[in-house]
Amino acid sequence: MSSSVGRIGRIATLLLFAVVFGYPLLAFLSVAFYRDTGSGSTGPALGNATANWKAVLAFNDGAFLGWLTNSVIVASVGSLIAVIAALPAGYAIARLRFRGRRLLRFLTLLTMVIPNTVLVIPIYLEVSAVGAVNNLWVVGLLMGFFPFGVYLAYIHFKTTLPSQILESARLDGLTDIQTFFKIALPISKQAVALVAFFSFVANWTNFFLPLVLLPLSTSTTVSVGLQQLVSSSPLFDPTTAAGLDVRLYAPHLALATLVTTLPVLIVFVLAQRYLVRGQTLGAVKG
Repeated sequence: MSSSVGRIGRIATLLLFAVVFGYPLLAFLSVAFYRDTGSGSTGPALGNATANWKAVLAFNDGAFLGWLTNSVIVASVGSLIAVIAALPAGYAIARLRFRGRRLLRFLTLLTMVIPNTVLVIPIYLEVSAVGAVNNLWVVGLLMGFFPFGVYLAYIHFKTTLPSQILESARLDGLTDIQTFFKIALPISKQAVALVAFFSFVANWTNFFLPLVLLPLSTSTTVSVGLQQLVSSSPLFDPTTAAGLDVRLYAPHLALATLVTTLPVLIVFVLAQRYLVRGQTLGAVKG
């Protein structure tokens, strides 16, 4: 009897939290299916979302799709570089013995706690000195600097890679590089998914770096572009919006925000397959 009461209590608590946190989210998403032209608002309908999307695309000659493309480029390039750099770095800190290893680990942790806003101005000065401002690939390269990914890889190799396997590899005559590529890397899909997901989310939501390094409206990312949409809306700045051919209201902004979150959700779904499997289970078999 007590177990049933406890189970009912847990279910009720979870439902309560689901309602408290889910209702505002669903209410916000439903706004994207309303219709508002400034003179009044209509109820939700699928056709309204289509009309709202056309209005978002018409804003600034289709700049929104360009912002999405730019974000995909810099976030994907940064995530790829982060994975390529983080895995061998994390493996070296976790499993190799060399002078300065503890200092390197400390510097990695220290770099993680430095706010990104502190680094924006020094990075801008360096990039501007070489004339690389307004270059998407430079921003993607800089976003590949992801110390949190190195820490995730370090924890993964430290806790899930058995020492017996490494000792067996050394007895078989494998070098450290061969051990990494032939043994550690094939059983590290979970670490790859973690680093790729967190780096992609960090790159996608990065605001200050694209704001400073991609000042042109056509070359910026969607995180900065959304701010332009909001600032050009009559809801927030009637003076600026008065001179625009396309005026965006709450339903348009809600739909643009919804579309902006879709790439992150897609990456999460793709990465989740590996996050829940536990790819390193059975690494000591045989």
